[in-house]
Amino acid sequence: MMFLRYAAYRLLTMSLTLVVVSILIFAIINLPPGDYLSNQIAELRATGQAEGVAKAEFLRTEFGLDRPLWYQYLMWVGLAPGEYGFSGLLQGDLGWSFFNDEPVIDIVGSKLWLTVLVNLAAVLFIYFTAIPLGVLAAAKSKTWIDYVTAFVGYLGLATPNFLLALILFYYGRKYIGLPIGGLMDPIFEGEPLSWGKIQSVLTHMIVPTFVIGTAGVAAMMQRLRANMLDELGKPYVETATAKGLAPSKMLTKYPLRVAFNPFVADIGNLLPAMVSGSVIISVVMSLPTIGPDLLTALKTQDQFLAAFVLMFVAFLTLVGTLISDLLLVLLDPRIRYGAREG
Repeated sequence: MMFLRYAAYRLLTMSLTLVVVSILIFAIINLPPGDYLSNQIAELRATGQAEGVAKAEFLRTEFGLDRPLWYQYLMWVGLAPGEYGFSGLLQGDLGWSFFNDEPVIDIVGSKLWLTVLVNLAAVLFIYFTAIPLGVLAAAKSKTWIDYVTAFVGYLGLATPNFLLALILFYYGRKYIGLPIGGLMDPIFEGEPLSWGKIQSVLTHMIVPTFVIGTAGVAAMMQRLRANMLDELGKPYVETATAKGLAPSKMLTKYPLRVAFNPFVADIGNLLPAMVSGSVIISVVMSLPTIGPDLLTALKTQDQFLAAFVLMFVAFLTLVGTLISDLLLVLLDPRIRYGAREG
């Protein structure tokens, strides 16, 4: 019962935070002078294209860009009526992309689940690879195993992701036959979900998952090793060893649980960092994710597309933070609900 109350409290906090974040995102996007349509109107007037000017001015009026900023925000959220009544995020209308000249939902609709899928696979790859390597390096400290894992970790941190992608493209295609670019074969694009499409997506995800997750594996492995070495020198470890507890059981039951807390807390930062940090990788590997769309929207001041993508990243941050908070309460008995609520 106490856990459910704490979860409800965290959900309420997350909702209020999302409202504040949406205000900040909309305000920051509109900080530069002008917008996409006003810039386009200036260019059209300079070239004497009267019809294009009339269309752009009509769009400015239709989407409320000629209204005060606070009213534009309320229209975007769906709390104030526009030319055709209430139509905003709360009503499922994500807005219009002026650069692509189509609704935002049509641009990001098919890319959202692929973005989540790629980054979720990278997160799982990071945790399932870094945890055993970090524990092994700590348990075999100052041996050749420790030195090899440290070398691999530093190599992963030092190698740029886009360079690693190009290397894997060449050698993976030449010697293993891994597919190059995209997240599925062209014949499955736009087709309904099928077993063949699932197999194609899983095959194409091998290289992106490895490339996006390599730096995360290296960093997490080194941090876990350091935390484990700190815990292994404490008196309770010596006591457990003196009582005859098997080394493998002792490692997983005591030091690993304590050393693992920072990595559970990192879930809130890991998901959005991968979405925003994999933009270059998505461009190099031609991945149909929302990263390149965010880059284009920010460069062209396509405010509705940029605002939605940033809201999506913020939502991932808050969901990840919620998950990490709930897991920490379950994993660490030292954390008390009352202390966190207070």
